Amino acid sequence: ATRTKSVDVERADSGIGQMPARKWRNRASETLSSLQAWEAHRPCTDCGERDLPAETDVQNCNQRRADLCEKCRKRRTERKESVLEFVNTEASYGEDLRIIKEEFYLPMQAAGLLSQEQLLGIFSNIQELIDLNENFLEILQEEIDQAFDQGDDDLMTVCIGEIFLEFVNMLPAFQTYCLQQSSSVNMLNALEKEKELLRIFLNVSQNDNTALRRMNLRSFLMAPLQRVTKYPLLLSRIIKATTEYHPDHGSLREAKSRIESHLEHINMKTKQEGNTWTLRSFRQDSKKKREVINIEMRETALKTVGWLREETRFVMEGSLQLAQPPDGQWVKKGSKTLKFQNMQVLLLVNVKRVSESSLESAEPGPVKDAVLVLIRDKNNGKFHLLREPLRLSNCIVSTDPDCDDTFELIEIRREAFVFRDSDRARTHHWFRQIRRYSKELGSWKKRRNALPNIMISTPHTRP
Repeated sequence: ATRTKSVDVERADSGIGQMPARKWRNRASETLSSLQAWEAHRPCTDCGERDLPAETDVQNCNQRRADLCEKCRKRRTERKESVLEFVNTEASYGEDLRIIKEEFYLPMQAAGLLSQEQLLGIFSNIQELIDLNENFLEILQEEIDQAFDQGDDDLMTVCIGEIFLEFVNMLPAFQTYCLQQSSSVNMLNALEKEKELLRIFLNVSQNDNTALRRMNLRSFLMAPLQRVTKYPLLLSRIIKATTEYHPDHGSLREAKSRIESHLEHINMKTKQEGNTWTLRSFRQDSKKKREVINIEMRETALKTVGWLREETRFVMEGSLQLAQPPDGQWVKKGSKTLKFQNMQVLLLVNVKRVSESSLESAEPGPVKDAVLVLIRDKNNGKFHLLREPLRLSNCIVSTDPDCDDTFELIEIRREAFVFRDSDRARTHHWFRQIRRYSKELGSWKKRRNALPNIMISTPHTRP
């Protein structure tokens, strides 16, 4: 009996009274009801609104696609269709380019119907357009396949705008083709009248070659012009179906603005060359006007340095004030004594291509050369160079704390220039970028393993 009393007996109840237990069960029931109510009216994951349709069937509720409202569900469907339309039409355009080469260019070349110069005059840079289309389409298709593999049936992870901006260097290739289109058609018309074999070949191809869909060569040669003018429309459809919170929304708008600016620039160039035809016109705003001017300046700079387009990067560009001190004593005199003039300045670097699959790699190759191109403001509708480009490998860039609103660039054994921007912070940014490439490419690095050449004067005494 004594041993039984000392033993601790385990309690069989929960340790709380009946009233607290009843209150806890009621509170749990209320919480569960609240969670179920919130679950039934949870906000849309795209727009945050709570206008989801009521679901009575539990299975349908579980299968509800990503908790979307009806409006966002429709928008996702439209976006998916627009993205697939962009990719499918790009593939169709590539097929037309392939037909131009394989059904017209190569047979005409093999049969000797036209000389190489005549073929180049008619088909222009068609091979460059083919290469660009293949690379562009490959990246697009990889993004589509990857999205489907990851279960993204709505293609929300596919960022057309970012991909387009990576391949923005294809736009100058379209410009080259468009500007030569008028002369290409005129040459084709003249040669067809002159050469009977050419005329027979074109007629037989159109009527008997099923791959041509009974279209003639002139129709296929219009494919690049039709494609480049369709890009803004396709991008607009994707933008309309893409919520502003989507990570690709800003890139889509930037891509649309870039292509429209290039189209306006092409129209401007065709008018300057006296051609009557123009591409589709787009409403211009101040930003697009500035972009058109930038495109023209880039073309002038690229033509001056003679680099390949795909190996050129435009690091900085914009308006700077420039002065040339006659005696090089600008620090002692101060910038107030200098006479500045407005100048358009472009910083270009020449890089090695890391990969052939992309025109603009995320990690560009090593810099081979860097130049500073100085362009005067427009005179009679054209840009003019101030002088030949300044090669930064032959320049020394420096600044002084007493004149921190300017920086100096000295071309070794030649001239000195003082630059400044209206904004001091931007002046410092220009200075850092130019000095960076000057140090990387400077010929002084090749001496003494890049150690400074310090001269120390000490008295020498003979023993």
